[in-house]
Amino acid sequence: MLTNRTFLLYVVLMTLVVVASNVLVQYPLPGSIAGMQLGDLLTWGAFSYPIAFLVTDLTNRQFGPRTARKVVIAGFAVAIALSVLVATPRIAIASGSAFLLGQLLDISVFNRLRAQSWWRAPLLGSLFGSFLDTAIFFSFAFAAFFVVFGPNDPFALESTPILGVMTAEAPRWISWALGDLSVKIIVGLVMLLPYGALMNVIKPMPVKAS
Repeated sequence: MLTNRTFLLYVVLMTLVVVASNVLVQYPLPGSIAGMQLGDLLTWGAFSYPIAFLVTDLTNRQFGPRTARKVVIAGFAVAIALSVLVATPRIAIASGSAFLLGQLLDISVFNRLRAQSWWRAPLLGSLFGSFLDTAIFFSFAFAAFFVVFGPNDPFALESTPILGVMTAEAPRWISWALGDLSVKIIVGLVMLLPYGALMNVIKPMPVKAS
C-alpha cells in the first residue's frame, strides 16, 4: 500500500511539473543581461522543466528503472495531451519526443552510475537527458530539415547573431536552444541539493537490480 501511494505521488509530481512547464513556457523572462534580451531566449518554463529529471531520478533511486519508466510514460501522456490542446502538431511532436527520449536516457544513465558517488548518477543523467531533450525539441520544432512535421516558422529560421551578441550568425532557434540548455544545466546542478537532502529519506533499491 505504501509503495503504491509513493508511486502515485511520483506520478502526481511529474504531472504537476509537466503542466506547470506548459503554462510557464508562455511567459518570456523580462530584462536583459550583457545586451541580451532575455525574453528573446528564455521563458519561465526553462526553470521548471528540469525538475522532471529530479522526479525521475528519485523514482529510479527508490524503485528502479522499470517504475521510473512508468512515471515517465504518465508524464509523456500528459505532455502530449496538453501539447495537442495548446500547440501546433509540430510542437506537440517535438515536445512529446523530447520529453520521452530525454527522460528515458536519464533513466539509463542513472541506472548505470547508481553504484558510484551519490551525485554522479543524478547529475550526469540529467545533463545527458537535457542535451538530448533540447536537441530533439528545438530541431524537431524549428529546423528547416524537419518540415515533414509541419510548416517551418520563418521567424525561427532568420539568421541572427548567436545569443544576440556574438559576431557569428545562425538561425534564431539555435540561440533559443543554447539559452534553454544553459538554464537546464544550471538547474540540474541546483537540483543536486534537494536530491542530496532526500537521500536519507528515500532508500535506494539494491544495486544489482535492473
